[in-house]
Amino acid sequence: MPVPLKLTRRVATALLGPTALVALAGCGAQGDGRAAEAEARRTERGAPPPAPTPRVEVLPGMPPVVDPNDLYSEDRPNRLSPVVKDFPSRVYVPNTGSDTVSVIDPETYRVVETIKVGAQPQHVVPSWDLRTLWVNNNRGNTLTPIDPKTGKAGEPVPVHDPYNLYFTPDGKHAVVMASLDRQLVFRDPHSMEIRKTEPVSCYGVNHADFSIDGRYFIVSCEFSGELLKVDTLRKKVVAQRKLPLKGAMPQDVKVSPDGKTFYIADMMAHGMWVLDGDSFAEPTLLPTGKGCHGLYVGRDSKEMYVSNRGEGTVSVFDFARGEVSKKWRLPDGGSPDMGGVSADGKVLWLSGRYDSEVYAIDTRTGAQLARVKVGSGPHGLAVYPQPGRYSLGHTGVFR
Repeated sequence: MPVPLKLTRRVATALLGPTALVALAGCGAQGDGRAAEAEARRTERGAPPPAPTPRVEVLPGMPPVVDPNDLYSEDRPNRLSPVVKDFPSRVYVPNTGSDTVSVIDPETYRVVETIKVGAQPQHVVPSWDLRTLWVNNNRGNTLTPIDPKTGKAGEPVPVHDPYNLYFTPDGKHAVVMASLDRQLVFRDPHSMEIRKTEPVSCYGVNHADFSIDGRYFIVSCEFSGELLKVDTLRKKVVAQRKLPLKGAMPQDVKVSPDGKTFYIADMMAHGMWVLDGDSFAEPTLLPTGKGCHGLYVGRDSKEMYVSNRGEGTVSVFDFARGEVSKKWRLPDGGSPDMGGVSADGKVLWLSGRYDSEVYAIDTRTGAQLARVKVGSGPHGLAVYPQPGRYSLGHTGVFR
């Protein structure tokens, strides 16, 4: 008997069965019915239904995790937020010895502007809402805001010892890494007024990254060779451990795409510490190169670029294989330090800390595309804009 075109869900299920109902819904939503055909084939084979992807229960107020298997899924090439889509593409380079920010046009590889800022700028940090770039003037005890739409700097905001800057995943707090003060200072993300100060017993807090659910973050302590685990909601250090190497000097921190592993660059161990963030058990060392310093995930979430400042190289770490798959050497040497990946994923930008220059590196071949002369002591440069819904801080950690 022919089935009427207009059916209630209950009647359709009774007459046609759940598989056919899926087919009707699939045709309406997709047009080609491919999903329904795959479901029908699966049912005919007697295969069990695919296991549902577990939903990540995130920190209250945090945007949902789109893909639990890849927390960088929203950082794909040129997937720019509407907030930043009209911003000009620039590379902002803080020069710690010149008290300036060099602004590079990535199309021409030329410095198009030099902005005077406070004493010893360390990092240029995108705000959680993507609308502001904050220059961390460490010795000047200020943050200089830059409008990335116009490139103009605003009035400096008084903030003590701002070596580095992060934002909680819910966007409610800025977290100042007060390295010499031995503090994590939770502030209003806009006014920078203090909300809570968390003293730490380690020395030299500097870099961090957050768990996939945003409920904790791992912090490196450069001068005492330690790691901290911090409860995001409570704004409190809940665990602390010494790295298993005398003289360890941990730097940048990045979490793996599946959120299961943290990697911590160590410039004295010449490699990355591999840490289970949930258990916070003793990490193991994965060698990369002399002076391992900065960690940057590629736009396909398959590789991570590791700058080895002490030997002028970049190691390419393969997440799936858990090993370094190749190493690129800068011609004529150099001191690759901190940076970021271009919006299209084709260029890795790194500051040359001891050489007053910036390197542009082809992410497909490792070839050097350009060396751009900047001020003295270039450090935590930011490539901006970049893909992502929001920023967790540093030179651009996006989700």
